Amino acid sequence: MPTTLSAYCLTCSSIIPNQRDDTDIARAALNTLEWNASVPHGRLKVVVESGWITLDGTVERFFQKSEAERVVRNLLGAKGVINRITVKPVISSADVRNQIVRALERTAEVDAKRISVEIQGTTVVLRGAVKSWIEREAAERAAWAAPGVASVENVIEIGA
Repeated sequence: MPTTLSAYCLTCSSIIPNQRDDTDIARAALNTLEWNASVPHGRLKVVVESGWITLDGTVERFFQKSEAERVVRNLLGAKGVINRITVKPVISSADVRNQIVRALERTAEVDAKRISVEIQGTTVVLRGAVKSWIEREAAERAAWAAPGVASVENVIEIGA
């Protein structure tokens, strides 16, 4: 049988159950998102059903989608998060590609000449060959950091 945590209210001298209904969880999720500088304001919708938080809406960068999920995941009463937020770029595919290529060139860990970057909608495909896992992972991080990237397919080979 699960135990219910509770707290003792000093001002009212009573025990407060540590459970929240869906309305309370939704209000807390909206407040948390509103106070987070990494999450764009007014672009996300929160629905809570049986403790499950569903996030909908659009953002420009993948880190905003991840951050929105991260900040509501551990709210009191939340059982889990369904993240339906989509990433839609506000810049052209060529600009995204150029930003990734420049980031690879700036990274000391990566030999940028050995990596090709393809843009397929909001997906970045990395191809080529590098000497180590560190180089491969650095290239992937550079791709994720670009605006409008919703997924990265890293097919870079190691040891070539």
